[in-house]
Amino acid sequence: MTVDSGAPRTHPSPTALSLLGHFGLRVGEETVYVPPTAQRVLAYLALHVQGACREHMAELLWPGLPPNRAGASLRSALWRIARRSDRGAVVELWAGRLRIADHVLVDLRRATRYAAGLANGTTASVPGPEVPVQLREEILPAWYDDWLTDAREHFHQTRLHALEAVSRHHRHHGNMCAALMYAMTAVEAEPLRESAHREVTAVHLAEGNTAEALRHFESYRHRLRDQLGLSPSAGYRRLLEPYVGRPLPYRARTGA
Repeated sequence: MTVDSGAPRTHPSPTALSLLGHFGLRVGEETVYVPPTAQRVLAYLALHVQGACREHMAELLWPGLPPNRAGASLRSALWRIARRSDRGAVVELWAGRLRIADHVLVDLRRATRYAAGLANGTTASVPGPEVPVQLREEILPAWYDDWLTDAREHFHQTRLHALEAVSRHHRHHGNMCAALMYAMTAVEAEPLRESAHREVTAVHLAEGNTAEALRHFESYRHRLRDQLGLSPSAGYRRLLEPYVGRPLPYRARTGA
């Protein structure tokens, strides 16, 4: 079911666990079928690098069952995972806790490190015009489990900061098409995020497209008013005011 991690093992075929966009488990070139309950066990463990205790996992993943039945369901899920990973254990026991084995490549972990490096400016190279898949996908968007909420929001915010940082990089280097691509991807991911809209506006202004910058501002202003009853910040308005020669209105006109 699980393998003690004390003894060294070799894994001739790479094992990859995917959580971005959809769930997937691949061993070498083979896509491995994993039953839904076992998928949730793997996803939960992938979100917890330090591992998790059995009792807590069972209670969280099977909240409607008594502890003994929840524990039995977890054991059954682990058995099903072990049956489908005969080229190297996917789940192992380490220091009394269950965790994803070190040899398994988890796309979310790699994407989080990549996005954080871009956001913090510590990544050696910045991606080109095409937005990488790591910055386009969310964690298991079709799943609605409560235990996914915090991890999903953490990655979502990291991804947005990375998109905006890459957009600024391309804008400062005169690559306006790429800058706009990244900024619009951030807007699509979070339609009410002001910093993303401000970056789109900044790209338009850098290209000399003042009319487009104003149209984008107005569109955001109306959307923000209609959905939240709020107005863009003073900083956003001041970004445009030098180009129009007048203060921009604080609120969108009612019914406009």
